[in-house]
Amino acid sequence: MRILFIGDVVGRSGRNIVVEYLPGLVSQWKLDLVVVNGENAAGGFGITEAIYNDLIDAGADAVTLGNHAWDQREALVFIERAPRLVRPANYPKGTPGRGAALIDTKNGKRALVVNVMGRVFMDALDDPFAAVEREISACPLRTGADAVIVDLHCEATSEKQAMAYFCDGRASLVVGTHTHVPTADHRILRGRTAFVSDVGMSGDFDSVIGMNKEEPLSRFLRKIPTAKFEPANGPATLCGLAVETDDATGLAAKFGAVRLGGALEEARPGFWE
Repeated sequence: MRILFIGDVVGRSGRNIVVEYLPGLVSQWKLDLVVVNGENAAGGFGITEAIYNDLIDAGADAVTLGNHAWDQREALVFIERAPRLVRPANYPKGTPGRGAALIDTKNGKRALVVNVMGRVFMDALDDPFAAVEREISACPLRTGADAVIVDLHCEATSEKQAMAYFCDGRASLVVGTHTHVPTADHRILRGRTAFVSDVGMSGDFDSVIGMNKEEPLSRFLRKIPTAKFEPANGPATLCGLAVETDDATGLAAKFGAVRLGGALEEARPGFWE
């Protein structure tokens, strides 16, 4: 199975590059599954139903969220009619939506997509490890799903790495999101699970993690907020991770960083060209 995970879409520039590039990538790379983290897609904070539908129409098979899941209040309602929108599974019982979704892939197989939020330096939700254990035990790789993708929306690289080893051999891909800066540690672990600490954002990198530079810089210098954070809307870079799985095991066989457009050095998975 050919899987593309696209990192945190930030604001209009991030949405635009995903909508512009993704249909061609699906065709050119013969992608079977596309997962997009969309929790910053609406003005940098949350997601709307219209944006969710735009990402699905562009070729996303699932859209994951994170700590900004409910910043757009309409998400609390429309998530119930958006079966491919996945919020962190470790929100308390009774939270709207779902923390995992079994997705029909473009090649007729099934993929389990799980979203959880870390607890180090973030709002304290339920235990993300217990939540992941619950979801992947209920729908295990090979017998329940042909691929398993875990999006850990998390601040601390230590927590992300621990989750990767916790899932090694039981997930096709564990991908870190949230910090918006792509890390260079993408690799396949001993149990054949692909992992990266942070896949990076899809947005304008002439910014402070996707926001116009002036207000964050002012707050660092003066410790006084003077305006709202606003997304930077210059040319964006699409950041992602490409993974090809072994059909017999559902585990990772090949992987590669994806960086297209904008300010960062381009990277493409050569094994799909």
